[in-house]
Amino acid sequence: MKIDVYDTYATSKAGKTIHFDVLLPNGGSKETAIKYAHAFLESIGEAADALKSERYNFCHSEPAHPVVEAEIAKSGHYILQMEGCPNPYR
Repeated sequence: MKIDVYDTYATSKAGKTIHFDVLLPNGGSKETAIKYAHAFLESIGEAADALKSERYNFCHSEPAHPVVEAEIAKSGHYILQMEGCPNPYR
């Protein structure tokens, strides 16, 4: 499976950077990725409007890792948590 990666930044209530990627099946829409980004922010206790459009961009497409592919098959997307997230990728 090929996926699209949307590089996403938001600002937390405390003023810190939240950086994560929204991964969708190849050909997904930006609107769908934004919906998942808002849902993720709300799930970690941040406001959906913390997402700034100028800090949200399609990055690239790539083959999916099997773990990512399984989660996308289950829920339609995958959130790769990075800076300022509760479970950052290491």
